[in-house]
Amino acid sequence: MNNEFLYRLTKIEEALNKSLSLEFSDKWQKDSFGNLAQAITKNFIQNLIIPNKNLIDLGGKRWRPLLLILCYENQKAINGDKALTPEQAYALTPLVEFVHTASLIHDDIEDSADLRRGKPAAHITYGLDTALNAASWLYFEAPVCINTTDITEEQKLTLYKVYTNELRRLHLGQAMDIFWHRTPSLFPTKEEYQGMVRCKTGTLASMAAKIGYVAGGASPEKAEEAGEKAANIGMGFQIIDDVINLTSGNPGKKRGDDIVEGKKSLPVLIHLERCPEDSREIARLMEQASKEGIDSPAVEECIKLLEKSGCIKKAAEEGKKLISENCTFFNSSLITELFTSMIPKAYK
Repeated sequence: MNNEFLYRLTKIEEALNKSLSLEFSDKWQKDSFGNLAQAITKNFIQNLIIPNKNLIDLGGKRWRPLLLILCYENQKAINGDKALTPEQAYALTPLVEFVHTASLIHDDIEDSADLRRGKPAAHITYGLDTALNAASWLYFEAPVCINTTDITEEQKLTLYKVYTNELRRLHLGQAMDIFWHRTPSLFPTKEEYQGMVRCKTGTLASMAAKIGYVAGGASPEKAEEAGEKAANIGMGFQIIDDVINLTSGNPGKKRGDDIVEGKKSLPVLIHLERCPEDSREIARLMEQASKEGIDSPAVEECIKLLEKSGCIKKAAEEGKKLISENCTFFNSSLITELFTSMIPKAYK
């Protein structure tokens, strides 16, 4: 990876660790909870921190907070004194990474997934109640960094508006996805799928770009435009993830687990455009896989059915096109390099 990225990623990790640590300070506790009764000790608070902290420490690409910083630097070079300081910008990076982490825990619960990043999912390790509560708390903990950053009240309000709007969109996208995979015979249109992904996956890319632009002193209109382009890029990566799921399998998961979960991914929808007569068979195979699990023969049967139409290759092409076309908006070699480096070699 570009050495300049490594420097920024180090600074991002420092910001994440400062905002969420098992060895938290009294100041952190007061910033997060206000004044608590003496009977509420650190041991109780750690029940919120541990499931989230352990997932964060397992890694992740950190491309969302990195995008925030690159967008900030891009706009700071244009807007000068209107921009926040680098220290203030880095202090805001937990906004996107903490929301991403919380959404992964909730996503695994809602999908009944067993693994995340190659390890047992949080609800498997800590129990459904603890994981659900801890992830929900992290959504509310994330914007504490806005409160503790020394910026104007107007700037804080702008950041809160961006954060809360994108968070609502995230849950709307998840609601659409759940509705479709709970109804095996219901297949959305490509346009409905794209709308869902722009909310569920694209919204975190959008949040990163918008916050980076706001921190860099850009106008609300320019930040909104950047968010739109970043959401499209996020959609592109989701499509490629859909493809990988049906080919080599996503890291830390088994090939075809989207079939088990009944996900109506873009390859499936492209296939049904080309072979509408297969809709009942795909629904049947997804229902069988859901009952029998990842080792069900229905998983490979469904993938073989999809392969015959060329839909997987077509979806990969659409995902790559979304990424490359929307990168040009940012006019930044580093942002282009970031996204290019994230495309698996097989799909470049």
